[in-house]
Amino acid sequence: MKVEIWSDYACPFCYIGKRKFEAALESFPHRGEIEVVYKSFELDPNAKRDIDTDIHTMLSSKYGMSRDQAIAMNANVGEQARSVGLDFRFDTMVLTNTFDAHRLTQYAQERGLGHEMSERLFHAYFTESKHLGDRETLVALAAEVGLDPAETAEVLAGHTGSQEVRADEQEAQALGVRGVPFYVINRKYGVSGAQPSEVFAEALDKAWSEENPLILMNEGAEGICEDGFCGVSPEPKVEKSGSND
Repeated sequence: MKVEIWSDYACPFCYIGKRKFEAALESFPHRGEIEVVYKSFELDPNAKRDIDTDIHTMLSSKYGMSRDQAIAMNANVGEQARSVGLDFRFDTMVLTNTFDAHRLTQYAQERGLGHEMSERLFHAYFTESKHLGDRETLVALAAEVGLDPAETAEVLAGHTGSQEVRADEQEAQALGVRGVPFYVINRKYGVSGAQPSEVFAEALDKAWSEENPLILMNEGAEGICEDGFCGVSPEPKVEKSGSND
């Protein structure tokens, strides 16, 4: 069974949702048979690589609110992050364009390290205040999860992964995805947002049961107990009485 996750490294709820989904997956009895694929999505494809403002000011300008309101909103998101064991440091967060980070994830996924790379990038951005638009930073993070630094630098210097990133984004548009995180299970069920773990668990159960229906190998005897099977008693038959003329 496949779960595809569209997310952006600049999206706080993508990291929070990641933790909630992982909690659901951890308790799922068939988790070893679930393939998780990370898909690229940029909240702001036109963002500059180097941005001389902080996230509070950016949100204030974007949503027409005061800086104090933006700080309060981020504090609320930080509380939600702490509830799932994450430490968001909004005051020192480095805003940037995430295209290269997505290209790096595409490359890592091809090397079987997509999960590790995705987690490392989220943690670097939200907790360590790393500059994910800086290629030297990305190379160092890639090396930490086991990718070759020289090869990674060559990948980032060229266009490797660019087509895959754009293909993911076009696919999201075709599916009607307008925000992230967005989870698609078996190309049938979609879950939008950082939902509670119970919602993810229910979606996984439903998709699994449909893909793996229970097949009854023998028929039990109805209404009796024999051959190791007790059936439900049938409804008693009611004889209709005729009218006497």
